[in-house]
Amino acid sequence: MSWNPAQYLRFADARLRPALDLLARIGGDTQPRRIVDLGCGTGNVTRLLLERWPAAAIVGVDSDAAMLACAGSTPSAIGWQLADIASWRAGFSPDLLFSNAALHWLPDHDRLLPELVGQLSPDGILAVQMPANFAEPAHRILRQLAGESPWRDALGAVRMGSILPPADYEQLLRPLCHRLDLWETTYWQVLSGADPIIEWMKGTTLVPFLQRLDDSAAGHFLAAYRERLAAVHPAGPDGTTLFPFKRLFFVARR
Repeated sequence: MSWNPAQYLRFADARLRPALDLLARIGGDTQPRRIVDLGCGTGNVTRLLLERWPAAAIVGVDSDAAMLACAGSTPSAIGWQLADIASWRAGFSPDLLFSNAALHWLPDHDRLLPELVGQLSPDGILAVQMPANFAEPAHRILRQLAGESPWRDALGAVRMGSILPPADYEQLLRPLCHRLDLWETTYWQVLSGADPIIEWMKGTTLVPFLQRLDDSAAGHFLAAYRERLAAVHPAGPDGTTLFPFKRLFFVARR
C-alpha cells in the first residue's frame, strides 16, 4: 500500500487521542533507554515519545517511504527506519516497543506478538493500540460493497485489517508477561465537513480498496458507499456526523 500523509493527518487530533491514552497508561516510573515506535507513520506520536523521554534513543519504523519522509521533515534526534514490521528485528533489546494503529494491518498475531515480546529487554514493555471497529457499520458496509458486482473481481480479496478478540490477546500474552493491562475504549467522534466518514476512511481503511480502482470506478464505488453510510450515520442538524470508533489497547510488561 502507498499512504497519503496529508489525508491521514486531516483528522490528526482524533487519531492522536488513542496514542495519548496508551502513553498515559505506561507508568510514570518507567524510564526506557531504547524505544521503538512500530508503524510510526508521520512521526507525530514518535515525537511525543521523545518529549516524554528526551534522554532515550528512539527509532521510528514504518513500511511507507512517503510517511517516513513526512516524519523526517522535522529535525529531531529520532532515527527513522524503512522496514516491514512483520519481518523487522531490532538488532538490540528495546525497553519499550510502542505501536499505535499499525499492527491490525498484519496477520498472524499469535506468531507476531510473541516475537515482539521476545525482543524486549528484561522488564521491557510492549504497548499497543489497534482499531477494533471492524464489526461496526462503516466497516461492514465496505466489506459488503467490495463483495458485490461490479467491484468483486478487483476488491473481493482486499484485506482491510483485523484483530483477535480481547480474550485471545489475554491468553496469548499472559504467559509471556508478568503484568498485562488490556482494555477497550469507544471514542464518540464528532466529525465535520463534507463526507467526513469517507474522508476519515480514505486516510486508512479505504487505502487498499481505492488503490485497486481507476478514478471512474473509485468515484462510483465511493458514491455507493456514501449512500449506504448516510442511512446509518446521518449528519446532524448542525452538519456534524457522530462516528463511534472502538479501539483495543494493551500494555504488556515482559
